[in-house]
Amino acid sequence: MKPFAEFLISETYPIRYVLTDIDDTLTLNGRLPSGVFVAMEKLQAAGIAVIPITGRPAGWCDHIARMWPVDGVVGENGAFYFRYDIGSRKMIRRYWKPGKERRADRKRLNAIQKQVLKSVPGSRVASDQAYREADLAIDFCEDVAPLLPADIDRIVACFTEAGAQAKISSIHVNGWFGDYDKLAMTRLLFKEVFSENLDAIRDQVIYVGDSPNDAPMFGYFPNSVGVANVKNFTGKMPHDPTWVTEKEGGLGFAEMASRLIRSPD
Repeated sequence: MKPFAEFLISETYPIRYVLTDIDDTLTLNGRLPSGVFVAMEKLQAAGIAVIPITGRPAGWCDHIARMWPVDGVVGENGAFYFRYDIGSRKMIRRYWKPGKERRADRKRLNAIQKQVLKSVPGSRVASDQAYREADLAIDFCEDVAPLLPADIDRIVACFTEAGAQAKISSIHVNGWFGDYDKLAMTRLLFKEVFSENLDAIRDQVIYVGDSPNDAPMFGYFPNSVGVANVKNFTGKMPHDPTWVTEKEGGLGFAEMASRLIRSPD
C-alpha cells in the first residue's frame, strides 16, 4: 500500500466516481464527522459522483439516498441499489432478487440466526436488523463486547454450512443467499443509472474502504484506497488497497477527497 499523499494530481483528472464503504470508512468511532458531508458535497460540486457501497440495511439506505449528498447507494452488500430522483421526487429501488425470493430467503436466514446465537455465546443480531430486506447481520463488536476471531469464524461457518454467503465487515458478519455481492450490484447500477460499462471505466473510479469485505473491490479497482485503519487487516485480506490515507475513518476519507479535488500546483 502506497501513501495517498503520493497520488499524483495529474492522476486525478480522469476520476469521475468515488465509491465508498460507510462503517469505519466514512465514520470515526461510530460517528460521521462533519467534514465527511463537506467532502461529499465538494466532490459533487467538482463533477465527481459519490456512491456509498455498504452492508447497512435498506431502511438506512433509503435515508442515505434521499438526504445525503450522494448519487445513489448500494446496500446490504449488493442486495439492491437505491437512487433518489430529486426532479421527480421518486425513490428508485432496484433489487437483485424479487420480493417472493427474498421472503423465502428470510425463513432460511431465521434458521441460521437461531444456530448462530446458540453456537456462539456473546453474539447478537445487529441492532439494525429490523430494517433489512435481504440479509442477516450478526454483531460481533458494534453494540456487544468484541468477540474473539475464533468466534467470528464460527459465525461465518454457520452461514456457509447452510449454503449462504458470508462477509466480515469491521462490525458485523453479514450473510445472504444469492450470487450477488457489492461488485455485482455496482456493475448493474453503472449500467442502468449511468449507462456505463464498469469494466471499461474502472480506472476512472476510486473505491474507498477499510476491512476484509472490501477486498474484492480493492482487487478490482486500480485506484483503490484504504483509510488508515485498514492496516489492522494487513495480511488478512486477499487484496489490499493500492493506496492508504494518513488518517483513519472519515478523516481519511476527507483527506482523500481534499487531495482529489485540489487545484494543480
